[in-house]
Amino acid sequence: MITGILLILPLLFSLVIFSLKDEKWIRILAIAGSVTEFLVSLYGLFLYTTRCQCQFLLNIGWIESLHINLRFGVDGISLLLVLLTTFLTPLIILSSLGHAYRKSSAFYGLILLMEMAFIGVFSAYDGLVFYIFWELALIPAWFICAVWGGNDRIRITFKFFIYTFTGSLFMLVALIYLYFRTPAPHSFEIIYLYAAHLTPREQGWIFLAFFLAFAIKIPIFPFHTWQPDTYSEAPAGGTMLLAGIMLKMGTYGLIRFLLPICPVALKEWGWIALLLSITGIIYASVIAIRQSDMKRLIAYASIAHVGLISAGIFALTEKALEGAVIQMVSHGINITGLFIIISLIEKRMKTRDISQIEGIATRAPWLAAIFMILVLGSIGLPLTNSFIGEFLLLLGIFENHPWMAAIAGLTIIFSAVYMLWMYQRTMLGKPNEMSQAIRDISLAEAIPLVPLVIMVFWIGIFPNFFLKLADPALREILNLMH
Repeated sequence: MITGILLILPLLFSLVIFSLKDEKWIRILAIAGSVTEFLVSLYGLFLYTTRCQCQFLLNIGWIESLHINLRFGVDGISLLLVLLTTFLTPLIILSSLGHAYRKSSAFYGLILLMEMAFIGVFSAYDGLVFYIFWELALIPAWFICAVWGGNDRIRITFKFFIYTFTGSLFMLVALIYLYFRTPAPHSFEIIYLYAAHLTPREQGWIFLAFFLAFAIKIPIFPFHTWQPDTYSEAPAGGTMLLAGIMLKMGTYGLIRFLLPICPVALKEWGWIALLLSITGIIYASVIAIRQSDMKRLIAYASIAHVGLISAGIFALTEKALEGAVIQMVSHGINITGLFIIISLIEKRMKTRDISQIEGIATRAPWLAAIFMILVLGSIGLPLTNSFIGEFLLLLGIFENHPWMAAIAGLTIIFSAVYMLWMYQRTMLGKPNEMSQAIRDISLAEAIPLVPLVIMVFWIGIFPNFFLKLADPALREILNLMH
């Protein structure tokens, strides 16, 4: 019941917004729709924690001859990502109100349509339904980047589409093959996919197909080349959707599908995926240090941070998986906040070039203070959200791969280097000619940032709420692997 409402609400609001021409009503309905969706998800959290989990099950007959149903549900992992989606979407919309987008009805309608697709991905209990919503999320993302992106948007967006669509085809082939290997009567239902009869060789091919699809979306080195350009050219709201929510589809897919379906292949080939993830941490961190564009620096920082998340998933320990789940949430919060700040700076100064920005804190102390909190959260300062996730990830990786954990731990040092360097160059010092005229953030601009700052500290100080929510589902997945 709740899942159905969560899926239908943003779809209905998006359809209404598409038909409107009045700018005022477009913005009102976009905010109302996204906030209502968040409130429904909070009510769902209340029901879930009071053990009314049946409220989330939704099963609608679709292609009965092939035993394919529109089947949805949530566990603790899914619920956290649904909450992340519904929490960030209204903040992304609020932060976008300060920009004048042409065809705004299409822009805000596509954001809500994308939110519906994200909910579908995180709540699908059927492999084919998961794939459908996975692809559906790509369509509004493509239009948002292609229509409202930068000067090189068409070439960059085409590259983004080709990369992600190609990876999706590998996943579709794997799902179809799994369908015919499930117990009779064949089904795409997730419990049937878990019970598929696969030889070690078959698991190896399924592992490769799923890994390619998820690695491109995350992205994991060397499948990352679409990401920095896309993040740089996409409009601010599009970048936040891609970085804050969409990449979590890949890490979620690893946990939900790859781990329980390919346990034997993971033991044989998982170390390669772990090595690629850690290689991405070092590579992206070094590239980030050399960036002069703030948006590209954060884009490469994101590759490094999600590289640690994927490394934790492939470590195959309970602590690392706990860290991966809580870090998915933390990364979404931090990266969205950082892109909001960069968007505000770019709007005021007409540039993202670090060499042209200096001394903003003198003229805009509140903006600098919020930026500092998000920077400290991103580098994992104790009592902030990323500290918990990174600590559990490194502890979990160390259990089976001590040397890998030592190398992965460099992400904390590198992160401090490039994030604090960026902050020092842009916020501190004497204001230059461009910084003299900058104004501090207004109340309207602070509204989407304050909840993010609160979450940075809430997760850092009270992580048990999030860990206890995810733990039963993580243990179930680990049990399926044995």
